[in-house]
Amino acid sequence: MTINDKRLAYKIYLYLGALFITSLVVSNLIFQKFFYWNPFGEFTIYGVSLFEISVGILPYPITFLITDLISEIYGRQKANQIVTAGIFASFFSMGIILLAEMAPAIESSPVNDEIFTKVFALSPIAVLASMIAYLFAQYIDIAIYHFWKRLTHGKYLWVRNNFSTFLSQFIDTFTVVGLLCIFKVLPWDLFFGLVVSGFIFKIFIAFIDTPFLYFFVYLLRKRFKLDIGQEIELDV
Repeated sequence: MTINDKRLAYKIYLYLGALFITSLVVSNLIFQKFFYWNPFGEFTIYGVSLFEISVGILPYPITFLITDLISEIYGRQKANQIVTAGIFASFFSMGIILLAEMAPAIESSPVNDEIFTKVFALSPIAVLASMIAYLFAQYIDIAIYHFWKRLTHGKYLWVRNNFSTFLSQFIDTFTVVGLLCIFKVLPWDLFFGLVVSGFIFKIFIAFIDTPFLYFFVYLLRKRFKLDIGQEIELDV
């Protein structure tokens, strides 16, 4: 690769990392709003209404698409670096929220202390729960992705994309909902419904994002003249 190609490859990696970190941090900030995702009509299991999910789940699948893309093009080490950077960014955002919570609002403030607390007060707990789940899920996703990549000799991209995502998304959903119930952020009677709803939604998104992964991998392989299974080695 030429120097210009390596600079471009690094720039793409940097922007992918920015998208990843933004999606992760935002999902932790907006999670307290819930909506009803209704693709199949009203549906319940054992009296628990399914498909009632947090808006925080909307940007979260993007993080798995990006780590799969980075894993495919840049390798396992670079994907793990992005995951670690995401952890740092999430805890840093939690610190900013705690600091903002301690600062008293003035009388003319458009958002008073009560409103701010109602919207953001639970975010540190949510971030803690999310990060524990995130650690398990993302590292497992990357490990399984590269297991299938080695097993298939770089072929069958859809296999490693979906099989790595299925298990990691279940672990993530089960862990984060369970911890939020343990921390009493959410009631236990919502546990089953939120786990099933969140997992089904994430699997649905995983199927949808597979063509996008193929498309972006195709573009990057063509631009940098990469063979099947070949990865870009960044010197930084």
